[in-house]
Amino acid sequence: MLQEKTRYTPEEYLAREEKADYKSEYYDGEIVMMPGGTQDHSVIAVNITSILNTALERKPCKVMNSDMRLLVSPRGNYTYPDTMIICGRTVFQAGRKDVVTNPIVIVEVLNVGTHEHDWIDKFKLYEQIDSLREYVLIDSERMVTCLLRRKEDTRKWLIEVMNEPTEALVLESLQLEIPLSRIYAKIDFQTDPESDSE
Repeated sequence: MLQEKTRYTPEEYLAREEKADYKSEYYDGEIVMMPGGTQDHSVIAVNITSILNTALERKPCKVMNSDMRLLVSPRGNYTYPDTMIICGRTVFQAGRKDVVTNPIVIVEVLNVGTHEHDWIDKFKLYEQIDSLREYVLIDSERMVTCLLRRKEDTRKWLIEVMNEPTEALVLESLQLEIPLSRIYAKIDFQTDPESDSE
């Protein structure tokens, strides 16, 4: 990820973001440009967002894509998760309609080079969100999906790893089961990009 060296306040970041031609995230004073994604990353992100949106159509839950910004700590760290679910009333950052604060589920599709950042850095931020119940990480380079679920009334998290198309991602907070075969629909990890171009 490309990183600007100058430090900014949260207010300066938000002002710059309103005028920017690309999206950047914000971590403790640093603005970090978001990397571009691969075709598989894009297809998987659309798959999971579409599945969730259809499944929650009759429930009081909203599915948001990576256009919506998330405030992930009181100090003013901001990210753009691939997918967020908010059930009930949306709580926005005070004075804004483009920053939410209360997702119950966050989904990140892992890009080449972002595994450690999404696993460690983002999770350290996301676990501070009181409303968050489940954090899903979907690998875009191989069929592996990880679910971190907050244990009831604690700050501890349980982890589940799925890597077979017959296995299902179980989101207890939404009472949903999603087979990995649907999450990875139209993805062929056997395809050699170089042979496709010949």
